[in-house]
Amino acid sequence: MADPNLLLSQLLAPVFAGHDPVVRPSERADYQANGVLAMAKAVSRNPRDLAAELLPLAAEALAGLATVEVAGPGFLNLTLTDEFLAAQVAQLVGDPNGGVRQAQHPETVVVDYSAPNVAKEMHVGHLRSTVIGDALVRVLTHVGHRVVRENHVGDWGTPFGMLIEHLVDVGESDALAALSASDLTAFYKQARGKFDASEAFQERSRERVVRLQASDPETLRLWKVLIDQSALEFQAAYDRLGVLLTPSDIVGESFYNPMLPAVRADLDSLGLIEESDGALVVFPPGFVGREGSPLPVIVQNSQGGSNYATTDLATVRDRVGRVGATWLIYVVGAPQAQHFAMVWKVCELADWLAPPARCVHVPFGNVLGEDKKMLRTRSGETFRLSDLIDEAIERADQAVADKNPDIVGDERRAVAEAIGLGAVKYADLSNDRVKDYVFSFDRMLAFEGNTAPYLQYAHARINSILRKANSPAGTIVLGEPQERALALALVGFDGAVWDTIDKLGPHRLCTYLFELAQAFTAFYEACPVLKDGVPPSVRASRLALCSLTADILNIGLGLLGITAPERM
Repeated sequence: MADPNLLLSQLLAPVFAGHDPVVRPSERADYQANGVLAMAKAVSRNPRDLAAELLPLAAEALAGLATVEVAGPGFLNLTLTDEFLAAQVAQLVGDPNGGVRQAQHPETVVVDYSAPNVAKEMHVGHLRSTVIGDALVRVLTHVGHRVVRENHVGDWGTPFGMLIEHLVDVGESDALAALSASDLTAFYKQARGKFDASEAFQERSRERVVRLQASDPETLRLWKVLIDQSALEFQAAYDRLGVLLTPSDIVGESFYNPMLPAVRADLDSLGLIEESDGALVVFPPGFVGREGSPLPVIVQNSQGGSNYATTDLATVRDRVGRVGATWLIYVVGAPQAQHFAMVWKVCELADWLAPPARCVHVPFGNVLGEDKKMLRTRSGETFRLSDLIDEAIERADQAVADKNPDIVGDERRAVAEAIGLGAVKYADLSNDRVKDYVFSFDRMLAFEGNTAPYLQYAHARINSILRKANSPAGTIVLGEPQERALALALVGFDGAVWDTIDKLGPHRLCTYLFELAQAFTAFYEACPVLKDGVPPSVRASRLALCSLTADILNIGLGLLGITAPERM
């Protein structure tokens, strides 16, 4: 089933003679065709006169589906017939996709997200990339794209000489004991402290890097000890958060290291490489520094080594060439915007990135504390992700105990986890990703307002109604304004999902789900479902609307990676 908005646009396209009808939801009607204004300007006509001329043509095109009237300075108001709207809603019944259209031309999409560093514990700074990327993976998969998850972890380079030497000093068994106790950050800080304090340790670390790059067997074994232990810690965090990443999705910098010579050779054969201060660089056109000098992408530094720019070039080359991706999505912080733009321009020059293949940066802002500064613990440390999750669940557990004391034991724990984790994710996802947002447990765990607990409670409340009804849903008939409003909200799910994909903005889906829950609340307050005296046919119709609302809320929250409990 297509969103009525899309269907109306398609039917009105011939009426507008090649101009976009610009159909949008409206507060004064169900939808409004705003394209008359642009069309009138193009043909030098008075908009309202032109709208009056188009009116009979539009009415004929939408006969049986919607009524049409001229409004304002030259809009066409479109009001769906109750019969057509009810039929559209009925098509949602039993649809596991919630009426969402599948992609006409499915693509192979690589989503690069999370990307923690080996031997460093995940902290709140990793939250946004992880949950935004996970939501995009779910939404893209839902519409039929082949989605490849890639967790591009930092697992190569100079710091590993330092870390391996510290592991040797501590002893492998003691180091493993410390690392397995979720103390990755302390291990890294100890290694860093020794490196900063001792020239002898610095020299040993540099020698170890040389051996690592030369594939010395023992050095590679010790390196893998660090990698494997870090992967276990990452996965523990992903499992708790309920994100889709697995160890098989880790494709670290080390994976691309053997490809770097071919990257340099390709660029050199195309005449793109220049020497600059002893380094090998490519100057992509259009990028200049403050003084107007061209900015380089460094392919090989003056010491003969590679850096993350070289790895990023190899990454694009591999994802397009080997994986066959046509859409590469990078869920990475905003400060990397220029770096990516320059790397991708070099890839275009090398013909590694040619249409239909394209790269898209999905930037995001920071997580702030209630003091509007970067979120920190009271001691000033970066918030560990595991501590943040623990506190969210503990607070949710108390909220469940206060709200519904009948939920106890394992069920209460499961509900608390769903609410706590859902609250953390939704607080992030419901904000426009390009903006900073303030992290507040009190706000995100509230059962009112645009929060996950509000949506989860709406879902649980509907399930309670359905359990009490203990009778089947029936044919949908729309009589009351609140029934129509809820029906319009339900058929808007398809458009909300595709709008989320178009903008790569999960907050679009969050806004839709919040408005759907509000429409249900207004419906339930105005349209009795289980009260005595409600005619059986009306009761059955309203139960159908309740059931569909629960289904869409469940599917929509699932696309955000949030569980919708049946009891709260």
